[in-house]
Amino acid sequence: MTFEEIKNDSAIRVYVRSADESLASLGYTEHSFAHAGIVAEKTGYILKTLGYDERTAELGKIAGYLHDIGNLINRVDHSQSGGVMAFRILDRLCFPPEEISQIVSAIGNHDEGTGVPVSPLAAALILADKSDVRRNRVRNQKLLAFEIHDRVNYSVTKSELKINEAHTLIKLKLNIDTRVGSVMEYFEIFMERMILCRKAAKKLGLKFKLMINEQQLI
Repeated sequence: MTFEEIKNDSAIRVYVRSADESLASLGYTEHSFAHAGIVAEKTGYILKTLGYDERTAELGKIAGYLHDIGNLINRVDHSQSGGVMAFRILDRLCFPPEEISQIVSAIGNHDEGTGVPVSPLAAALILADKSDVRRNRVRNQKLLAFEIHDRVNYSVTKSELKINEAHTLIKLKLNIDTRVGSVMEYFEIFMERMILCRKAAKKLGLKFKLMINEQQLI
């Protein structure tokens, strides 16, 4: 079964939409089809660029698309509950156990605090997920009512994740409008994520570099 078939599965679309609606009610940024699609494509890009076979890259994209469905159950421990949900979905769709194992393990390890880059698939998913910081993830359009997560996401005018030609370095390059949010605020809420990204890069045989407004910070 392909990534495109997963994207178009009616039940999966309900789960992705409903999980995002739950987060919206709690005031979180967008975690719907846009985020799922971006994370899927970035996960596939990382694995393909590093020479993994097409099916592994496809499984990475599927993991990326499904990674946040656990928010439907609860934001707390959503990576683990999402892994359990993904297992049920993929089993229903007759995926082989070897592929289910890879996808479920990646989903269950994508979140900071509990996640560990236990495999190349998990490492690629971590990097893809944590690099999706952008202005249009902010639901609240009242600038004066922004809390720190709104400010940080809204301040990012450009986000780019690239692997160098030598395949030795993966770089997250951000442009931040400091009139909206400061670099310090970015680190205040994302430091743990950046540390996890560094570990994920190491799992893939890469160094991780963070650049904000053309300045290297990690």
